[in-house]
Amino acid sequence: MKVKLILPALAEAESPFWRPIKYSLFPPLGLATLAAYLSPDDEIDLQDQHVEELNLDDSPDLVVVQVYITNAYRAYRIADHYRNQGAYVILGGLHVTSLPEEAAPHADSLFLGPGEETFPQFLIDFKKRQPKKIYSSSIRTLKGIPPIRRDLIKRSLYLVPNSIVVTRGCPHHCDFCYKDAFFEGGKTFYTQLVDDALAEIDRLPGRHLYFLDDHLLGNAKFASELFDGIKGMNRVFQGAATIDSILRGNLIEKAAEAGLRSLFIGFETFSPENLKQSNKKQNLEKDYTKAVNRLHDLGIMINGSFVFGLDDDDTDVFKRTVDWGVKNAITTSTYHILTPYPGTALYKNMEKEGRIRTRNWDLYDTRHVVYQTKQLTADELKTGYEWAYREFYSWANILTASWQHDLYKHKLKHFFYAGGWKKFESIWNFMIKTKNLTSMLPLLESILSKVKPNGPGDSKGEFDKFQINTLTKTAPVSMKPVYEKSA
Repeated sequence: MKVKLILPALAEAESPFWRPIKYSLFPPLGLATLAAYLSPDDEIDLQDQHVEELNLDDSPDLVVVQVYITNAYRAYRIADHYRNQGAYVILGGLHVTSLPEEAAPHADSLFLGPGEETFPQFLIDFKKRQPKKIYSSSIRTLKGIPPIRRDLIKRSLYLVPNSIVVTRGCPHHCDFCYKDAFFEGGKTFYTQLVDDALAEIDRLPGRHLYFLDDHLLGNAKFASELFDGIKGMNRVFQGAATIDSILRGNLIEKAAEAGLRSLFIGFETFSPENLKQSNKKQNLEKDYTKAVNRLHDLGIMINGSFVFGLDDDDTDVFKRTVDWGVKNAITTSTYHILTPYPGTALYKNMEKEGRIRTRNWDLYDTRHVVYQTKQLTADELKTGYEWAYREFYSWANILTASWQHDLYKHKLKHFFYAGGWKKFESIWNFMIKTKNLTSMLPLLESILSKVKPNGPGDSKGEFDKFQINTLTKTAPVSMKPVYEKSA
């Protein structure tokens, strides 16, 4: 059987603000996971339209398309194309689970929720020529799932091919998050067996890992045992967690000891009223600065996530947020315009209040205002959001934020990471076009390496010689003078 697995490009791919590197980070693990249930005799083609041109001149028997909100229209067109050719088409993913009635006319079968249980059942039904129209997940377990088909992933097209997911969902219930809608009807947070997760990690080459889990520290027992297992593997890794998990117990110290060097954190807002509105209880009455300092003391860089446009926000929220991020040496910031995704509590509340302004899903990319705002006008929100990105990533603020760290090594590490991510777009584009992104991994691993003080005061402020050599050897020629001068 010929099987095609497709991740269509998001609508943002056609935007003037499109950053190819942002969508060349991670391979489509969800589709590669489903592929593991297929027969070894099946001819499988996995295509990610973000990093390659989609080939539509083929004749697969079965087509599986993953649908997010801003690739929905494109996904439907692709699905219609293959159905017209006689292929059996499956649609699944976040958007399909939220709006199955919208997706139904474009598919032979719909998958609602996770697919670890339902996809194997579908394959049995399909071979019997008795497939169902809708497969809805209710049993939630990761025990005994087969290894991800990483042989189908085109590693050279991604900066972080070693991405991995060892849990599903999140223990929290924020109103603006898709999670509750996607996992409705069963467990909303569950983990792999630790030994299975470690076996998957052991399969991955190199040192670097990126955990795409919504909350890597969400199950303290699982995370603690996972970090114990990783500790001797000589890995450096990145992940995501919450403020409360950083402040509670010593789990974050165990993570750092195992190799955690960068953490995505949903700060979202400084307003208690906004936190209550969003049902983000895990951030209420938590000391953001204390959490940041704890991470910095452990040598962990921070990618802070912030949402603009909540009802308590005023025109000063953009400057306050940027100033706080710079003052507290947040390495990178991700800003979002509040977006009420279908299926979420936020969407239901706004729909009830008559505040949804458009249902053009292409605009639901957290860059556009799609709802009726309160204290801010739509123009003020959009303008402030764009200003925040420009201001935070100005060279002056990158340098100022870097200088907030105590150790010179941390200052350099922050500067290289933040500057490299946002200020060398032409170099990233060149590496993407030449299909050579993975050659940048040694550079990333070097920057993420553990910083060891030289001694009292860290007066020399230099990376280890190995790190300096790696930086200059792996950087493109046009970047070498920058690193050598800075060092």
